Amino acid sequence: MSPLARVVALTAVAAAVAVALVVGIVALQTDPVGETAPAPVPREGAPPLTLELGIRSDREAVALRRAARLYEQGRRAGAGRSFAQLDSVEARVGQAFSGWPDGTVDRLNRLAGLHPQDAVVQLNLGVALFWAGLPGAEDAWRAAAESEPDSPYAVAAGNLLHPEYAKGLPLFVTTVPLPEKLDALPPAEQLDLLRSEAAAGVEGKLLYGVALQRLGMQRSAARVFAEAARDAPASVEAQVAAAVGRFDKARPADAFSRLGPLTRRFPDKATVRFHLGLLLLWSGEVKEAKTQLVRATRVEPGSPLAGEARRYLDELEKAGV
Repeated sequence: MSPLARVVALTAVAAAVAVALVVGIVALQTDPVGETAPAPVPREGAPPLTLELGIRSDREAVALRRAARLYEQGRRAGAGRSFAQLDSVEARVGQAFSGWPDGTVDRLNRLAGLHPQDAVVQLNLGVALFWAGLPGAEDAWRAAAESEPDSPYAVAAGNLLHPEYAKGLPLFVTTVPLPEKLDALPPAEQLDLLRSEAAAGVEGKLLYGVALQRLGMQRSAARVFAEAARDAPASVEAQVAAAVGRFDKARPADAFSRLGPLTRRFPDKATVRFHLGLLLLWSGEVKEAKTQLVRATRVEPGSPLAGEARRYLDELEKAGV
């Protein structure tokens, strides 16, 4: 397996256990959340529940995941009973959702009063308000992003507040090979190993930053990438990673202002053009994104990032865009 493929494989595993919104959340991005209906008009069915448990493997996390699966399957009574057996903020949010629509918004409002800094409460309160056709969803989502900005809840809140962007955040793609023993470790130990590797050098920082991004810890990833850029000012990968790590849907210029000048500093490096194309694609600028992806295939043909750019272009062509 190529170094690039191995990195993608690792981060995909991290993503699977860390950053996953319920499919139904897409419905929230199809309506103008900034407009309030004259009278409450509830949406059909039950709202999607979002519990982000990362790489936790403790008994509480296992039980929460089991209850959340019951909820996703529409078995809300069983989910409610499972959540009721647990004593955590997440469980209380899940129990409130399981009784939808009876008392859900009221219970979440009370939880928000008791736990105003818990993003899990604010994010799901916003979803419940939106689903019920009530005002205040955006305020709750902003509160979620502000209370825990370095969390997957902040990423989820960004999806809902900025539906004009692609879901999630663009991730840095590195060609640095993974430590050989990484594959045999469980997720938590993988992260520990990558953290220790980050202390040893720039390549370790790049791998650790990618893992943090996949876990929804964008602020932490940005700090690690920035450290790599300071340690290796001549490294194109470190400089590009630092730029990508700054991407924020509320302030996209922070990333573009750093990445754009790198096209002049490293005119023959595919990673610069590829990631510029990636950020443009995330921002909905498809035509400009395709231009940069094409350039990535030409400035460094045969490189891993040129191949990755070609795959993106092929997918865009299949989609007819």
